[in-house]
Amino acid sequence: MKFCAALLGSLLLTGSTSAFQTSRGPSAFARHVKPLQAVIDYTENAQRDVYTMDEWASGNGVQKANGFQLTSDNGWDYYAMTTADIPAGTPVLYVPTSMILSAQRISDELGSSLQQAEQFLSSNEAGNQLPLFRLMVKILVEYEKGTQSTFYPWLNSLPRFFANGVSMTDACFECLPPYAAYLSKKEKDNFEKFQQAIQYVSCVSQQSSSNPDIVKWAYNVALTRNTHLSSSCKRITPLADMFNHGAEEDVYIDWDEEGNCIAYASRDIPAGSPLRASLGDPTNPSSLFATYGFLDESSPGTFCKMIHLQDEMSDLNLGFKDCLFYKSGDISQEVYNLVLYSILKFDQQQQAAFFEAVMNGDGDTVSAYHGQYFSYTLDALKEHVNSFLEQLDALQANAQSKDPATHPRVPVILAHNDFVRQTFLAVKANLDTMG
Repeated sequence: MKFCAALLGSLLLTGSTSAFQTSRGPSAFARHVKPLQAVIDYTENAQRDVYTMDEWASGNGVQKANGFQLTSDNGWDYYAMTTADIPAGTPVLYVPTSMILSAQRISDELGSSLQQAEQFLSSNEAGNQLPLFRLMVKILVEYEKGTQSTFYPWLNSLPRFFANGVSMTDACFECLPPYAAYLSKKEKDNFEKFQQAIQYVSCVSQQSSSNPDIVKWAYNVALTRNTHLSSSCKRITPLADMFNHGAEEDVYIDWDEEGNCIAYASRDIPAGSPLRASLGDPTNPSSLFATYGFLDESSPGTFCKMIHLQDEMSDLNLGFKDCLFYKSGDISQEVYNLVLYSILKFDQQQQAAFFEAVMNGDGDTVSAYHGQYFSYTLDALKEHVNSFLEQLDALQANAQSKDPATHPRVPVILAHNDFVRQTFLAVKANLDTMG
């Protein structure tokens, strides 16, 4: 690996945040000299060519810390790791801006060819999804170029199989508890809007836009490989998209003024460790499951699954990430407040007083209400937990009856449901000690 002259080995050991030489990158991508297949095989069992992509990246200005490498435990899921100690604050990866797919630059590049499609999305309550749509279109445009695309090595390294909500079948949805099904359905609904919108994009051929498998692959790539900077900005950074998720991240990703991407070690990382970044809220594994198709077993707990109380959650300014059951059996204070607020709806005066105390942070009054009505709250929690566990048992039995050979997403669904079940069992044991 050739680093720039300024990149001395000693700098990588001192934790310097300026060890990588930043630049705008090469004006044109270097062509890879190895023969490549003519078109990208997007079918689910296609082989990923990750190591050719790694060579391509290094040939186009990517710089990596000593020890950075890509590896796989199973031959299909690849991730970044380090074979050398990396001190906190050290640059781990540098990717020049010329290699980064930016939703804003895509809009500038494709211009009017996106206009009609984006008008369609905006009129169908998907205007906030335009940056993601632009990334999907760019992937389709580059896919159609085949080996002529400067991004071909990266495209040919990407996953083909996805287990997220967009990729689930009706049989999968039959095995999901309501909250996971709700999140997965939202992803699927969004994809269906994109599938309609792509018909209005003139820079993508009808052969591609009318093929749901190609469009779904491009959508999943855009969805799972992007970094969300703001509501109007999404970027995909080749090689940086190889960081797996970690509830406690090892690296964080930043951009300099020129748009170059630099990933830094957020803690001391020992040799032999995976390099992980945060892909989302670690307290909500169901959300990560629906979007990315994996289970984060390091999550401390899960949403309490009281999806029937969304109106009450909105009243109390609570999100799914607030209303948690923990693997330890503990219950967040927000869940107690939510349940009691729901119970008090039969006495609007008392409900309003409790609401005011919660909103004003009046802990003494809130505690007094909980003391007065605790038996009702406890009964409601027990009923919810016991009912949900019965529902989960039925869903697990349904999932276990399906052959993974024909339903390859069943294993991760079973793992997700079992994580939720074990958490609910711990909460049930805790509630049973309360009377």
